[in-house]
Amino acid sequence: MESGSGNPRSSFSQSRRQKFPLNASTATHHRSKVSTFSQRVTPPPTTGNNSNASTSDFNDDDSSFGVLLGTCSYMCPERERIQREKLRDLAVFERLNGNPRKSPPVLAVKKFCRTISIKDVQASDMRPLNVLEDTLNYLLGLLDSKEHPFEAVHDFIFDRTRSIRQDLTMQNTVNKKAIYMYEGMVKFHVISHHKLWGSMGDPNIASTHHLNMEQLTKTLSSLFNLYEANRNSNDVHENEAEFHSLYVLLNLGSHSTPMGEPLSLWFSHVSTSILKSKEMRFARRIVRSFRMGNYIDFFHTVAAEAPYLQYCIMEPYINEVRSLALSYINFGGYKLHPYPLFKLSKHLMIEESDLESFCHSCGLETCTDESGNKLLHTKQTTFSHPKSGFQKYSFLGLQDYER
Repeated sequence: MESGSGNPRSSFSQSRRQKFPLNASTATHHRSKVSTFSQRVTPPPTTGNNSNASTSDFNDDDSSFGVLLGTCSYMCPERERIQREKLRDLAVFERLNGNPRKSPPVLAVKKFCRTISIKDVQASDMRPLNVLEDTLNYLLGLLDSKEHPFEAVHDFIFDRTRSIRQDLTMQNTVNKKAIYMYEGMVKFHVISHHKLWGSMGDPNIASTHHLNMEQLTKTLSSLFNLYEANRNSNDVHENEAEFHSLYVLLNLGSHSTPMGEPLSLWFSHVSTSILKSKEMRFARRIVRSFRMGNYIDFFHTVAAEAPYLQYCIMEPYINEVRSLALSYINFGGYKLHPYPLFKLSKHLMIEESDLESFCHSCGLETCTDESGNKLLHTKQTTFSHPKSGFQKYSFLGLQDYER
């Protein structure tokens, strides 16, 4: 997710890759790792009482917790850090100068514990809200790290953000600051969805991608519950429409029901003001074009309006729509009139050379006329979807999104 150079699209995409600054105590050690993908999770100062609504919907596992107020002032409780040093259970990001048996308080981050009981937890094991905010800022700051493969970065942030959600749940934290934190964690899972998808040929990464999708839908569901817990009358949180639109786009697949109910039924629970927002109008138009097979409207809408996070979710479906367009043109075209690849590349938002490769991967042959123009003959009987899936092709005008 590097910034572009001089491209109007670059500045547009950067506006959605805001910063999560570190707190003062860790800035010296980690300033070079600060992320450029998203703005600070901490909201602007607000007034009014925090909601004390039940957080039973926000649990990250099946445990039920009482309310506990944490006093731990570090990203990782001291007794856990010492124990993990003895066991050499330190992630590469937590080691002091690479030492697997030593981790300073500014590097160690509390691990997620799948089985936990309130009886076994002390206040010193729990991090209060301000420490959780700083911890999340630090973790998201690792996203642009070039020192390690993205899969390693993802695995570390994946586990430690689950621990953050667990601490929020155990302390019954459901105020507006929690909303901003959950929004930041949803963004992490969306960007991971985008980055991991490019390496789906590796079975291990395919499994990681699946687990990431599970946590994306779970975190998004918890975020929606937080919106409701903090709602006053018919007001809408400033980012609520954007995150509802992400859920709509998760339903692009023909059998996709991420939260267990049809999209048409889910819409009935969404307020009119959100449904009429530009983010939701965009998402609904994309889903409609996809399901109707209207590839021209699909690509035109993506090229003209797609924000970065929405594109991250849509990207796995783009080649599917391109393949559908090729089948329409191949089976519906006139055999004596080959289709110019230059013209088709503009419709499908793909480089002409990439389109030729894409045609070949679908079993279609191309040819060249006397003027050197590449053409696609129609009525070919060899069309098929590649069994191993499509390779990754750029989207014209949105190349900065794919970095």
